[in-house]
Amino acid sequence: MNNETLIQIAIDAKENAYTPYSGFRVGAALLTEDGEVITGANIEIASYSPTLCAERNAIFTAVHKGARNIRKMAVTADAKDTFPCGVCRQVMREFGKDMEIIVANSVDDYRVFTLEELLPHSFGPEDLTE
Repeated sequence: MNNETLIQIAIDAKENAYTPYSGFRVGAALLTEDGEVITGANIEIASYSPTLCAERNAIFTAVHKGARNIRKMAVTADAKDTFPCGVCRQVMREFGKDMEIIVANSVDDYRVFTLEELLPHSFGPEDLTE
C-alpha cells in the first residue's frame, strides 16, 4: 500500500476522535505484516490520565486481531507535524521495531521516519533476556 492511501485512511479515522476537552483530533492508520489496515483515533476522558492516543488505539486493536508485526503507520492531527508521544513510541517498538512512521499533514505533505529515528537506543523484549 502506498503512503498516500494510508495517510488518507488516517485522515478519515481522525473523524472518529472523541476530543470534547482539547478539540485536538488525531487519526492513525497502520499496515500489518499481513497487509491489513487498522485505524484508531484519540479518545479523551475528563480525568485525562486514562486518555488513549490514536496510535495506541490502532496498535492495540491490531494486536487484539492477532497482528504482531506492524510494517508502517500514518499519523495525522489537527496541527502541523504531530509526532507520536513517548508512550506511543514505546508501544510501537513492541510491535514494529522496523516500522515506518509517516507524520502527515495531508496526502501531499508528509515525512517518513524509522522508529529508530524517533526512539533511538530503545528498550525491547530482547532486553529482558540479557
